[in-house]
Amino acid sequence: MKKFFAFASLVALTLSACAEKEPQSEQKGEGQVTISLTTSDEVDTRAQIDCATPAEADFALMIESVDQSYAKEYASISEFDADNYLRYGQYRATVVAGDVNDEGYDKASFVGTEEFAVAARKHTNVEITATIANAIVMVETTEAFDNYFVGGRTLTITTAAGNEFDVTAQSEPLFVAPESVVVTGTATKQPAQSGAEGVVVTLPEYELAVSAQTLYTVKLDVEQAGGATLTISLNDELVESIDIEQELNDNAQ
Repeated sequence: MKKFFAFASLVALTLSACAEKEPQSEQKGEGQVTISLTTSDEVDTRAQIDCATPAEADFALMIESVDQSYAKEYASISEFDADNYLRYGQYRATVVAGDVNDEGYDKASFVGTEEFAVAARKHTNVEITATIANAIVMVETTEAFDNYFVGGRTLTITTAAGNEFDVTAQSEPLFVAPESVVVTGTATKQPAQSGAEGVVVTLPEYELAVSAQTLYTVKLDVEQAGGATLTISLNDELVESIDIEQELNDNAQ
C-alpha cells in the first residue's frame, strides 16, 4: 500500500511539474497569434499609384472578437507580439496607417482587415494585406480644351469634408476620403479679333461619388465644332460624357 501511495504521489508531482512548464496562457485555453503584414499600392484595375508605402512600424493594430465581448488596440504590431496569446474563438484583426480624413497630395493612408480563428494550444498566423484606404482623383484637360480656352483656366476639387484643392495644373494624385468630390472651374475663351478680352465661362460642376482604392480621372475635352464636352474617365475608361455647350453659352459673361 505504501508503494502505491508513493507511486501516486510521484505521478501527481510529475503532472504538476508539466503544468508549471506549460505557458500559463495555454492553460487558460489560449493560442498564440502572429501577424504577417504586406502592403499594396495597387488600385482598381490593377493600376499602381506612386505614393509612399508605410513601414510595418507605422501600422496600428486592433484585435476584436467576433463571438465574444473583446476588443483591444495596439500602437504597433510589435506591441501585440509582446503578448500575443488570445482565448480560443473567432477574431478580426485590423491594421491602419495614416488618417484617411487627412486629405491632400502624398497623403495616402492604408488599411487592412482579416478574420481568423484561435484554437487552444495552437499557433495561428494571420496574413493581412493593407491597401490604399483613400480614393484618388486626377483632373486632366486635353489639348483641344487648352487650345479652345487659350485665355487660361482655374479648376478646383472640393471634397465632402469641404477641403478645396487647386487642380488647375495637377501633376500628382490627390488622396481624399472615400465619399464624394465636386469638380468646378472657369475657363477663358480666345480674345475676339476686335481686341476685346476673352469671355470667361463657368464650367458646369460635376459631383462624383468616390470609393477607396480607386483612381478617378476627370478629363475635360472640347469638340472641334466648338461644342464643349466634359468627359469623366476611370483609369482611361469612359464613364460619362456631358455636352456642356449650352451651359457655356448660358453662363458666358
